[in-house]
Amino acid sequence: MTARYALDASALLCLINQEEGQERVRAALAESVISAVNYSEVIAKLVERGGAVAAVSRALEHLHLAVVEFDRASAVEAGALWQVTRSAGLSFGDRSCLALAKARGLVALTADQAWTDLDGAVGVKVELVR
Repeated sequence: MTARYALDASALLCLINQEEGQERVRAALAESVISAVNYSEVIAKLVERGGAVAAVSRALEHLHLAVVEFDRASAVEAGALWQVTRSAGLSFGDRSCLALAKARGLVALTADQAWTDLDGAVGVKVELVR
């Protein structure tokens, strides 16, 4: 599989929660990767909503989504993106998705409208799913 997209936690949650935009995420899923940071965010959100960790983990495994380690280079890039993304209020998780997309030349796929003004400003193409 050749990855084309880096999924933000919001995009994966959009699919899992069957929200508007889920079709776009489903169509991109086979060509997507996700940062371990964003994967952890998804698990945390599902557990917060009452899911058992083991059940949530099994359900996510069925998506066959490649989870990419968050290493030193990713940490440096995510930190460096703070300056250009702070006006949009992007979180550490958001920046980890952008760092992954930037490092691998991928499109960042998100449901977060705050990313609208970032397309190109961070050296990453951003696509909103809704």
